[in-house]
Amino acid sequence: MTNATADAGNGAHPAVSAASAAELGPWLKGWPIAQGPLPLAAVGAQGWHLLDGTLPLPLAVLRREALHHNLRWMQDFAAQRGVDMAPHGKTTMSPQLFRAQLTAGAWGITFANPFQLAVGIGAGVRRAVIANQVHMPADLAALAHLHRTTPGLRSLFLVDSAAQLAQIEAWHAARPAAPVFEVLLELGIPGGRTGVRDDDQALALARALRASPAVSLAGIECYEGLRITGDGARDLPHVGALMQRLHDLAARCEAENLFEADEVIVSAGGSAVFDLVAAGLRPPLQRPVRALLRSGCYVTHDHGHYRRLVEQVRLRCGCADALEPALEVWTAVQSVPEPGLALLSAGRRDVSFDIEMPHVVAWAPAGSLQRALPPAGWQIKALNDQHAYLRWDTAAGTGPAVGDRVGLGISHPCTTFDKWHWMAVLDTDDRVVDAVTVHF
Repeated sequence: MTNATADAGNGAHPAVSAASAAELGPWLKGWPIAQGPLPLAAVGAQGWHLLDGTLPLPLAVLRREALHHNLRWMQDFAAQRGVDMAPHGKTTMSPQLFRAQLTAGAWGITFANPFQLAVGIGAGVRRAVIANQVHMPADLAALAHLHRTTPGLRSLFLVDSAAQLAQIEAWHAARPAAPVFEVLLELGIPGGRTGVRDDDQALALARALRASPAVSLAGIECYEGLRITGDGARDLPHVGALMQRLHDLAARCEAENLFEADEVIVSAGGSAVFDLVAAGLRPPLQRPVRALLRSGCYVTHDHGHYRRLVEQVRLRCGCADALEPALEVWTAVQSVPEPGLALLSAGRRDVSFDIEMPHVVAWAPAGSLQRALPPAGWQIKALNDQHAYLRWDTAAGTGPAVGDRVGLGISHPCTTFDKWHWMAVLDTDDRVVDAVTVHF
């Protein structure tokens, strides 16, 4: 992963280049205090092992082979369906992983705001979607600056109201040298997140975008994810109805010549039901269509929420294999104060808990360099800021001892990445072979 950032920062201003700073040290959680700073590229040569006592726990780690598998698998999946990947960078905010996704064949990277785009530019990103509304003066100024200082940059952001467009136009009118911003009209669903709810209002907004001197309408975007249940009988009609609305709106826009790019960009989310989304991303237009799938969680996958949802994708598409969990947080047993309870040295500051508790996926007794499957019945029942409560039925089995190491699998990877500034990359023998940085 580290070599992928060799050209990071070309043409970028200092704040962007700082995102690719390739030095790690004891100011970072999970770094050995006695070890001085090291270049990122040197981490894999230190001979460290996850379980040899060198690295302090808790520690977030990525499994290299699973990462490589997921990158190949998802890119192949998209290519077979005639869509391009623009994975959501907010999942990891890791320049090394952005570059790995681009190297695997992604068209570009998606971000949530101009700050995240600036980090991506430092990693070499030159095509991007900001899957959010941009309208505040500081954000418009930041976007204009990034375009002025980054040769070849193409970025698009979302518009979903006349009020937003009016604010963009007011800012733009006071700055004659500002670029014309490429935008996507966002189509929304009642009770959902952002996006125009009414299709006639969406068409009216498209007309206003086409007439505006401040923006250029490049296509249409939507997000289906908040209503996904994992039940195909409910998810398929939900996604199908949204994509049909997108098709109808695209056709109406094309009939009025509202699109201003050589190709129409059509984009949707798809981390949980990317098979259903991909099937609806190419409306039958006369103009060429660039279909962009913004799945983000696939790169590391997880052991809970997405694992269950993607298993339904695998069954629907008849795939022989699927994505593999690549993200773990390793922690130590620091106390066994009563039967059936062990306290682990990781908590809300270290692991995701917004959807469900972490899963116990591995265990290594004190002094051992070998991971093993945990005994059945070990479960994380609660988290404090710095502690996890591992419980088990004492009548059915035994628990860990003080000094044992426990590997936690994650449900929803996004909210684990934002708790770390670096992660070790492991091979199949748990040796540290690389590292990535994280820039939230």
